[in-house]
Amino acid sequence: MKVRQLLLVALLAACAGCNNSAPVTPPDTSAQDQTDIKALEDGFAAAFKAKDVNAIMAYYVPDQTMIAFDMIAPLQYAGADAYRKDWQDTFAMYPGPLDFSISNLDITTGGNVAFSHSIQHGYLTDKKGKKVEMTVRVTDGYKKVNGHWLIAHEHVSIPVDPATMKGIPNAK
Repeated sequence: MKVRQLLLVALLAACAGCNNSAPVTPPDTSAQDQTDIKALEDGFAAAFKAKDVNAIMAYYVPDQTMIAFDMIAPLQYAGADAYRKDWQDTFAMYPGPLDFSISNLDITTGGNVAFSHSIQHGYLTDKKGKKVEMTVRVTDGYKKVNGHWLIAHEHVSIPVDPATMKGIPNAK
């Protein structure tokens, strides 16, 4: 029995040094990830200006895991199909010319997840030709799917005046 224990101790001692290699550090891809997400946001802006719902939705996770908190009801859009309908309804309500820009885009990456926040400004034109101007705050959560960044969570908001509880669509 003692011989078996001694052999076990010797074997464990010998194997203790078997894994002395330094841990493998994954390559730093943050610069490329930020570039890729900036390109995603630029593509989104172009799709928005073109009112191309299919192109817009190509920037979102295409399944039920995608969640959006828009500034209008309902409380949340669960899944890409629900958010697609929101975009279709928006462009149907505002069929006229529009403009759109993204500023103050700040991107943070970490592995296969990232987030950004930005200020998005634009105007839409309703069915009667009236322009509606709006500035919104947007926070996007991204995940890398098959090597490509997609928006998995979106939160759009406007500031609210606490005295009146009304939104301020063009806050500065």
